[in-house]
Amino acid sequence: CSNNLEGKYNLTIEMETGTGKTYVYLRTIMELYKEYGFKKFMIVVPSIAIRKGVEKSIKQLTDHFKRLYNVDLSKYSFIYDSNNLGKVSSNFVESNDLSICVLNIQAFNRDSTKIRKDDEYGRVLWNDIKFIRPIVLIDEPQKIEGTTKKKSQSLKAIDELEPLFTLRYSATHKKNKEYNKVYRLDAIDAYNQKL
Repeated sequence: CSNNLEGKYNLTIEMETGTGKTYVYLRTIMELYKEYGFKKFMIVVPSIAIRKGVEKSIKQLTDHFKRLYNVDLSKYSFIYDSNNLGKVSSNFVESNDLSICVLNIQAFNRDSTKIRKDDEYGRVLWNDIKFIRPIVLIDEPQKIEGTTKKKSQSLKAIDELEPLFTLRYSATHKKNKEYNKVYRLDAIDAYNQKL
């Protein structure tokens, strides 16, 4: 085991498609909250379809997580809406409770997005989010990465955020982007475990 982490506190979790990746990262959030008191989480997804899947999973798993952790996951999570930045400010930045923001990478991977612009009070929400240093969970990171020669705008934006650490969940990580793999559930393991 190396004491050096490559990739600025990026941790890779590899799970075969259909084995419950969304469940695992939601449960990871709950464990990090329960065991270590971490409260700010951003789930970054590459598409609207995946975001809707995460939203559906949260609704379906709310009772399950209530039983396990005595926490109403639906109360502490929300979908980013660029037309309601006040909700991000009050529910994510200013709140002292558990807060899980689910958003598409397109919400902040360009300087022209609303989250990066001054509001009517001259405040930039992006700077406030950077200040709280959330834990970032990336669903399907291979879909937002650049080439081996050039980092994508999406990954540059996540780096700029300076998250406490980043958890990268996928079945198909790019081989040169498997930072600090902490878990692997491949097709054979999934079959053997009847997943």
